[in-house]
Amino acid sequence: MNASFKKYTAEFIGTLVLVLFGCGSAATAGGELGTLGIAFAFGLSIVAMAYVIGPISGCHINPAVSLAMLMKRKLSGADFIGYVIAQVAGAIAGSAILYAIIVSAGLPTTGLGQNGFGAGYGIGISATMAVVVEIILTFVFIYTILGVTSSESNAAVTGLVIGLTLAFVHILGIGLTGTSVNPARSLGPAIFVGGDALSQLWVFLIAPLVGSALAVAAFQLLNKEKQA
Repeated sequence: MNASFKKYTAEFIGTLVLVLFGCGSAATAGGELGTLGIAFAFGLSIVAMAYVIGPISGCHINPAVSLAMLMKRKLSGADFIGYVIAQVAGAIAGSAILYAIIVSAGLPTTGLGQNGFGAGYGIGISATMAVVVEIILTFVFIYTILGVTSSESNAAVTGLVIGLTLAFVHILGIGLTGTSVNPARSLGPAIFVGGDALSQLWVFLIAPLVGSALAVAAFQLLNKEKQA
């Protein structure tokens, strides 16, 4: 199999798993699991995928992560496009499976773990604050990724650290925006739910990318001497 196709296939599978198990946990058992349970569903999805597809593609499964790697020159422009297409396709496929599961049970499909803000969602923060929250959450997530992947000596624990950090940012973010930090993860459920999830999607496409770019800029600034 072509090396690039292997990487894109791995990213497709990884993003599908993240969306199906993370968003699926929120949609089908959120009341029983609570914030911590949902947060760990997302985090453990990353841990699991990191050790199986990490050696193939790096286990980005998130356009914001791929953007950071592009900016760090660890990913080519062509691969960046391929990764994002694969991630979006994986998120849509994961959401489609979740949608089919919920429909088969005769339940309403108004909740697929979609992100949102405003009245009726979480504590009801404004659009402006949702942008700020997602930038901050993504900054923390990407900054951690850059730090833990900066040394090969961390290789054995990299997947665990990244997965736990994703769970960490979810603990705060779930009650605010549902926690995106990942444009693909937000796009999948929004397509099937429509309504507010689709009209508010712009926040979860733009803010994570801004947070990622800021994290790269800060990391490079603070580690300039080390990189030299």
